[in-house]
Amino acid sequence: MKPIHKLLATCGLGLLTSLAVASSGGPRLDRPALDRLDAASLQKGAQAYVNYCLPCHSASFMRYGRLTDIGFKEEDIKAAFVPPGAKIGDTMGNAMKPADAKAWFGVLPPDLSVIARARGADWLYTYLRGFYVDETKPTGWNNLVFKDVGMPHVLWQLSGSAKLVEKAFASQTEAESALAKTRGVAEVIEKRQSGQDGKDTVQYFLRAVEPGKGAMLPEHYDAYVADLVNFLDYLGEPMKNQRIALGYMVLAFLLVLFVFAYLLKREYWKDVH
Repeated sequence: MKPIHKLLATCGLGLLTSLAVASSGGPRLDRPALDRLDAASLQKGAQAYVNYCLPCHSASFMRYGRLTDIGFKEEDIKAAFVPPGAKIGDTMGNAMKPADAKAWFGVLPPDLSVIARARGADWLYTYLRGFYVDETKPTGWNNLVFKDVGMPHVLWQLSGSAKLVEKAFASQTEAESALAKTRGVAEVIEKRQSGQDGKDTVQYFLRAVEPGKGAMLPEHYDAYVADLVNFLDYLGEPMKNQRIALGYMVLAFLLVLFVFAYLLKREYWKDVH
């Protein structure tokens, strides 16, 4: 086979594999309303990250001092964010020992500096709302987005103890219609059973995470998670905010330049028209 034919065959196989994975389904990814220029949202997200994520997950590409970029004062950062013994110029590391993390969770908790760029904001927002009680797991929790995840649900006091509910439907259309009306993290799955006559029976199920009663109402918890995801998105590329602000200034400059260019054009062409 010629090299070009091998290349085309490899690309075709990769495309078919991608289509097979895409058609396998999975939980619906919800899109949060994020605004990385919203300083109040970023500050709430930073506080949530330090309180609930940083004890296990470091952010080694981010320094405490950079939090001034989202509106915090240095004295506030030192008082509320910098742990004892650390300096404001240090990176955001966690206090957990690697050996302890390995023993407790089986794996080292990943660094979250660029998790939003790797996973996407929609995935993170859905994942953090996809935990439900599962007594068969060592942590007591499972996740509809990340099955058999080793991470416990650290936000359970806010969200409550959610449970996974499952409802059967006769057709895929009915199941997907119910999915569209369902609030929160949910998915449609297909189950096949072989009958005595050798024919497969197909049944569709809607699986949804039903929120429990926590310190926050479901809509307030969703907003809290959205702020956290907003900060994680900012964490992956802090300079993007400055590029956006610079872009607005460039557009404003070009708009003013256009006015002067148009007036100059009229002056040059007034004798022609």
